[in-house]
Amino acid sequence: MCGIIGYVGFREAEPVLLQGLRRLEYRGYDSAGVATLTGANLHVRKKAGRVAELADHLHKHPAPGCIGIGHTRWATHGVATDRNAHPHLGGNGDIAIVHNGVIENYAALKSQLQRQGVVFHSDTDTEVIAHLIARQQEDDLVEAVRRVLPMLKGTYGLAILSLREPEVLIGARLGSPLVIGIADGEHFLASDSSALADHAERVVYLNDHQLCVLTAEDWHILDRDRTRITPEVQPLLNTAASLDT
Repeated sequence: MCGIIGYVGFREAEPVLLQGLRRLEYRGYDSAGVATLTGANLHVRKKAGRVAELADHLHKHPAPGCIGIGHTRWATHGVATDRNAHPHLGGNGDIAIVHNGVIENYAALKSQLQRQGVVFHSDTDTEVIAHLIARQQEDDLVEAVRRVLPMLKGTYGLAILSLREPEVLIGARLGSPLVIGIADGEHFLASDSSALADHAERVVYLNDHQLCVLTAEDWHILDRDRTRITPEVQPLLNTAASLDT
């Protein structure tokens, strides 16, 4: 199992991501990492080991920005090393992605990309997705993600950032849970609502074959045809106190 956390809003993302990763550490504990955006800069910090080791690394090398994604990993493809820890980058380092699940056809996709000159920096199936999205992105990150998803055989919960759209956080789900957290002026994405305790006021659970698009002020969900979905919005019942008891 692995854990995903994402944030976009008015606060610095790093503390929110770290707190979420600590609550998700039961889902994976062989590596952890975060990626944040500030203007034209993508900051990636990741370490093999537990979330505490990532926190120590961030104390020395902060990851600034009010939008970010984080991941705690239990290895499925690729051993537990810094290079295999999420987030992974695509293209020229302008796409960052975290992923839960298993892409069954990643080896064939990777071989195809390598023949096209793509250089890989990890042994993971996740990096394949990042490069596919980067090669599809022209002006629209949502459309790039939508084009790539049908290429993937397997399961995924995804959180994606792009330097080209630095105020947008995208999620996608097939067979791996994702939940949106809603609050005033900020939004969250997680693989488990426990990561949102004391942050979000309401939540929306994604269904399979759905995308979500989050900014600080807005959120919406799309189906595979890019049609907007009107989902059920629920109160978030988890609190930090209830998780600690």
